[in-house]
Amino acid sequence: MFDHAYNSYMDYAYPADELMPLSCRGRVRGLEPNRGDIDDSLGKFDNDIVVSVFETNIRVLGGLLGAHVMADVLKQRGERMQWYRDELLHMAKELGYRLLPAFNTTSGLPYPRVNLRYGVVNPLSRTGTESDTCTACAGTTILEFAALSRLSGDPIFEEHARKAMDVLWEKRQRGSDLVGTVINIHNGDWVRRDSGVGAGIDSYYEYLMKAYILLGDKVYLNRFNTHYSAIMKYISQPPLLLNVHMHNPTINVRSWMDSLLAFFPGLQVLRGDLKPAIETHEMLYQVTKQHNFLPEAFTTEFRVHWGQHPLRPEFAESTYFLYKATGDPYYLNVGQSIVEKLNTHARVPCGFAAVQDVRTGTHEDRMDSFFLAEMFKYLYLLFSEKSQLPINIDDYIFTTEAHLLPVSLSTTQPPCHTNNTEPQAHEDDLFSYSCPSAQTLFPNNPTFAKTIRDSYKYLTGVGRAQQASPDSQKGVYKLKLVAEVSQTPEHEEVVPLIVQLISPPFLGRTVLTAGSAKFGMDLTKQEHGSVPYTACGPIENAVELQGHIALALRGDCMFAAKARRLQEAGATGVIFIDHREGSSSAETPLFQMVGDGEPTNDITVPLVFLFSKEGATLTATLQEHHNVDVLLLPKEKQLGKDFAEGETESTTIQLVLEQSETDTETNNEAWDQPSENAGCAMENVSAKSRPYHLSSSQGYPKSSHVKHSWNYIDLHRVRWYDA
Repeated sequence: MFDHAYNSYMDYAYPADELMPLSCRGRVRGLEPNRGDIDDSLGKFDNDIVVSVFETNIRVLGGLLGAHVMADVLKQRGERMQWYRDELLHMAKELGYRLLPAFNTTSGLPYPRVNLRYGVVNPLSRTGTESDTCTACAGTTILEFAALSRLSGDPIFEEHARKAMDVLWEKRQRGSDLVGTVINIHNGDWVRRDSGVGAGIDSYYEYLMKAYILLGDKVYLNRFNTHYSAIMKYISQPPLLLNVHMHNPTINVRSWMDSLLAFFPGLQVLRGDLKPAIETHEMLYQVTKQHNFLPEAFTTEFRVHWGQHPLRPEFAESTYFLYKATGDPYYLNVGQSIVEKLNTHARVPCGFAAVQDVRTGTHEDRMDSFFLAEMFKYLYLLFSEKSQLPINIDDYIFTTEAHLLPVSLSTTQPPCHTNNTEPQAHEDDLFSYSCPSAQTLFPNNPTFAKTIRDSYKYLTGVGRAQQASPDSQKGVYKLKLVAEVSQTPEHEEVVPLIVQLISPPFLGRTVLTAGSAKFGMDLTKQEHGSVPYTACGPIENAVELQGHIALALRGDCMFAAKARRLQEAGATGVIFIDHREGSSSAETPLFQMVGDGEPTNDITVPLVFLFSKEGATLTATLQEHHNVDVLLLPKEKQLGKDFAEGETESTTIQLVLEQSETDTETNNEAWDQPSENAGCAMENVSAKSRPYHLSSSQGYPKSSHVKHSWNYIDLHRVRWYDA
C-alpha cells in the first residue's frame, strides 16, 4: 500500500509539492488551486512564499530531523549511507532559522505565518498583519525545535519554543486549568474560549507529555498532569470528549466532535490511563463501522456533521498504541478493518484519494503528506513483530507527524537555561511517571480491555441526560450513557430476522433483512409473554394503533421505552426503522436491540429492526399499495426459501395465504384460489409465526383470520407512528 502511494507520487507528481491522485499529476504551487494552510507548508526554503509555521514545523522540519536521525543510525552501524555528512540536519537548521522571525512578538507566541525569504516585518513579506493563532499552532514546536537545538548545538530554537509553551501555561484559566482554542499573539488574550482536545488545541497537550518523554523535563509532565486532570473533569464524558467553555466548563459549547480528537486515546496510553482510552477508541471504532471512516466532525448520535475524510491517521495511531499497551489481538482486527476500508474506498489507480463525503463515498483530488508519513507507519508497526524492526522503537518518541526522535536527546546536553517556570509541588505519584503495561497492571485479568469495550461495542449513539450537580450553582452536566444495542460477545453471531412481503404483487419475493431484540417475543422460539407494562409517554392515536403493527422511527428514547409505549397502546408488534440516512444491512453489521436497564420480560410483542434503506423500501411499499401482508420470522424459515427460483407466478401464489371472507378489500382474486400446497409452505414456518398486514393509516379492517393451514394465525394491519 505504501509503495502504491509513494510510487504514484514519484511517477506522476515528483518534484511537485504533492500528488493529485485522481488527476494523476502533481499539484504545483501557483498553477493548481491552492488548498490553504495545508498547501502553505509545502515549498522551497529560499523562496518568496508565505507558509504556515505550524505545518512547516511538524511536516518539513520534523521530517528532516527524523530522516537525519535514521540516516545517522544506519551510518553508525556501518552498513549503509557511509557517504552521509549531515546534509539533512543542515537543511533542517536552515529551515529553522527561516521560521525564527515568526517568534518576534511581544508575547513570544509565534505568528501563524512567515515568509521564508523575507520573514515577517519586512514590507515584502506579505504577512505580519495577523494578530491571532491557535493554541496548537503556538504550542507544537517544542519537540522539533528542542531536537534541532540539541542536534545542531544552537540553543536558540529550544529557547523560543520553551518561551511559547511558558506563555500558554501562564495564560491558562486558573479556575479550570483549561486553555482556549485561539489566542492573541501580542497580548495573550484569549480570542476563542472553547476548550477541548480536538482541532486547535490537540497537539499542545500532546507535546507537553512528549516533551517530558523526549527531554526528561518534569516541568512539562507537571503541566500536562494539571491539564489532564481538568480534561478528565470537564471535557471527558466517557466515551465522549466534548468541548466546554474554559471559563465556565460546566457548559458544553457544541454537541459534535471532530476527528482530530482520535489521537487522544493514544496520548492516554502514554499517560497510563488505559480505561478511558479503550472507551473512547471503541466509540470511534463504532463510528468508522457506520461511515467507513471518521467524518471530519460527527454528533453524539454519530451522525455526520462534516462529511470529509482526508485520510487522517489519528485513529490508526491510537489503535497502534492500544495494541502495544494491551497486546489484545482485538486491535489487530481493528487495524485490519482500516486496511480493508482504505483499499476498498480510497485506493485509486494513482495512489489513495481523500474522501469528499463519507455518506456518498465521493473522492477528492488530494493525498496529504501525513497519509504517507503517519498512516502506513502506524499500520506497519501494528502488524510487525518487534524482532522485525530495524530499530528499537521504544528508544524513540513520535512527533505529531509520526517522525521519530531519540529519547536519548535528554542526555546530549543540559536543558535550556531560559526556562523560568518552576515545577509545581505535587504529591509523589509514581503512576504518572510510568508507562502502561496490561501485563503489569492487570496480571490476573488479561481480557480487561474486552470487559471495558463490551459496554460500548455496539454503541450507535449516546443519549445525554443533563443533570445539575449539587456542588455547582450553575450545574455540572453529566452524561447518562445508554447503549441501545446488544453487548454481544465479539465472536457471537447475531441471528438475522426478516420482514417478508407476502401479499400481491410481492408474493414473498421481497425479503428485508432485520435485526432482533434481546427482549420481547422470541421469534425463533415463538414464546408468548404476559401483560403490558406502563408506557413511558402518551400516544395520541392509540385507538387506531390497537391490533396493528407499529412502524417506529429510532431515536429520542430507548427501544424498550418505545416498545412498552406501543404495546400499552395495543400494538401487536413493532418494526423499528433506523433514523440514520443511508444505513443498510448490506453495509452495517446486524445487532440486537437491548433494554434500557429495567426488566424487559414485560415486553411480549415481537420486535424487529430495519436499517434505513430496508425501511425506506417498506414505507414506500406501504404508501403505494396501502395493504401489504408481511411475515416476521427467522431468516432460515423464510417463506418459499426451499423452492426453485424458476417457479411460476401461479405456483408462488399457491404458496401464500388464502384470504378470508373478512378481508376482501384487497380484491385480489389470486388470494381466493384454494391450494393443496398451502400446507407445504407452512412446513417452513412455525404454526405460531405471525404474518402481519401492513396498511396506511386509513380506515381498513384491523384484523382477519386465515382459513385452512393457518387458521390460528392473525393477520394484522400496521399503523405508522413516529415514536
